[in-house]
Amino acid sequence: MRKAFVVVFALFFLASSVYAADVAGVTMPDTMKAGDTDLVFNGGGKRTKFMMKVYAVGLYLKQKSSDADAIMNADEPMAIRLQITSGLVTPDKMKSAIDEGFENATGGNVAPIQAKVDAFTAIFKDLSNGTVYNFIYVPGKGVEVYKGDNLSSVIQGLDFKKALFGIWLGKKPAQNDLKALMLGK
Repeated sequence: MRKAFVVVFALFFLASSVYAADVAGVTMPDTMKAGDTDLVFNGGGKRTKFMMKVYAVGLYLKQKSSDADAIMNADEPMAIRLQITSGLVTPDKMKSAIDEGFENATGGNVAPIQAKVDAFTAIFKDLSNGTVYNFIYVPGKGVEVYKGDNLSSVIQGLDFKKALFGIWLGKKPAQNDLKALMLGK
């Protein structure tokens, strides 16, 4: 009996350590990989619009940090995980929101990366409630864009990575309290 309890406890502990971060009712993994680099969950929260939960998002770094500028400008492995949490989010609404985010993140100077932004927003054409996206930056390679477990595209350039992470961490983020949560504050 005691041995069975220890086994059950150990299994529970192992299972809970793989997915332990609860973000707005969405379970986020504690760790992710960017190439060969292990990343840890830095923080996350929910994006709301008109009091509706739109998506849950988490930030993953090599080591925890609350310095938004350093994170955005770093040429090192990192990731963002985003899960749609509403059936009311349409592909057009998501594309519009992401386009606005890039406008804000670049101070209105999207033109130099517009082709990359267009390639990126194309992944949202078939989204639905529960869809998971991973945006994994690997230096020298670019941002690997996953829909579920499937690699959709790789978008090259540190300039694109800075703007992408700037959507949530920039001077004019998608949502101020979400930025603070992603920074672990």
